[in-house]
Amino acid sequence: MDTDKLKKDLSSLYDSELKTVDERVVSAIDHLNKKFDVQMDKLNFDETKALISTILDIETKTLRRDVQELLEQKELIERNLEKKAQKLQESKYAIFNVMETQLDNKSEALSNLHHIKLQSIDLYDLLSEMVESAIITILEKDQDGDIKETTQEVIKEITFEAIKEGSLNTIRIRKILSIILQSAIDIAEATPTQADEILNATLHGMRSGLIRSISRFKQRIAFMPVEAKHILIEDYDTIMEDLNQSDTLFSQVVQTQASENTQETNKLLLEINKNMRYDLEELVIISKETAAVMKERFSSFARTTVKRADTALKSQTAKEAKQMGKQAWGVAKVALGTAMKSAKDAIETKEK
Repeated sequence: MDTDKLKKDLSSLYDSELKTVDERVVSAIDHLNKKFDVQMDKLNFDETKALISTILDIETKTLRRDVQELLEQKELIERNLEKKAQKLQESKYAIFNVMETQLDNKSEALSNLHHIKLQSIDLYDLLSEMVESAIITILEKDQDGDIKETTQEVIKEITFEAIKEGSLNTIRIRKILSIILQSAIDIAEATPTQADEILNATLHGMRSGLIRSISRFKQRIAFMPVEAKHILIEDYDTIMEDLNQSDTLFSQVVQTQASENTQETNKLLLEINKNMRYDLEELVIISKETAAVMKERFSSFARTTVKRADTALKSQTAKEAKQMGKQAWGVAKVALGTAMKSAKDAIETKEK
C-alpha cells in the first residue's frame, strides 16, 4: 500500500468536528475500512506508522503550533533577560563609579561605599578576577610584611557575599570555594615567598565566610514565614545532607585543588588543611545547629511533599510511563525472538 496515499485518504475523511478524540479516531479508522478497505490489523509497520503519524499531526496541530510559539517567546525572553541583567550590572557599576569620584580621598566613606558595592553586585561571574585583584592589591600596599589578617578578612567577605543569596547546596558552594581558592593559588605560585601566608589566609577566610553564610541561613529559616517554605522543600534532602558534611565538603575542595596544582602547592595546601582540622569544628557545629533548626521547622512539610510525590507516581501520567516501559519490553522481546529465529533459520539452511 502506498503510504502517501494512505495519509492523503485519512486526512480527507478525518472528521475534526466530532467532540472527543475517541470518536474522531474510531470514525477515521471505520471510514478507511469502509471506503478504502484498509484494515488496521493487516497493515505492516510503515503503513501503521503512516496512519498513526497522520492522526497525531491532525490532532496535535494547534498544540504543536502553540508550543512552537511559546518556545520562540521563551528564547526571546531569555535573550532579553540576559541583556537586561548585563545592563543592570553595568548600571550598578556606573553608579558606584560616579559615587567613588565624589568620595575621592575620603577613606572611611570610600571604604563604606566599597563594602556596599560588594553586597550589591552579583559576584558569581566576577569571583576569579575579584580575588586576584584583591590579593594583588594587598601585596602591593603591604607596609609591614603581614598580609595574613587583611587577606583573611577580604576572602571572608568575598566568600560570604558570593554564597549568601543563592541556594545552599554542594555543587554551588563547591564551585564558589574552588574558584576563590584557585585564584589565590595562582597569585601564591607567582609570589612563592609569600605563598604560605596567602594560602593560609585564604583557607581561613573561606572557612569564616562559609560559617557566616550558614549562620545567616540558620537565622533566615528560623524566622522564615510558612508561606515561603516551598523554597526550601525543593532542596530539603540535599541541603540537610550538605549541612551534615560541610567540613568534608571544605576539605574535599582543598584536596581537589591541591591535586590539580604544583607539587609545592599540593604539599602546602594539604599541610594547612591538616592543621585546620580543629578550626573546622566551628563549621561543623553551626552546620549541625542549622540542620536541626531546618528539620524542626520543615521536616513535617517535607514529608507531606514526599507523600504528594508518591501520589504523583500513581497518577495517570506515571501509569502511562509504566505502560510504555512494559510496551518497550514487549517490542524488545519480539525483536529478540525474530532475530533468534532468523539466526536459527540461517544455521539450518547452512547445515543443509
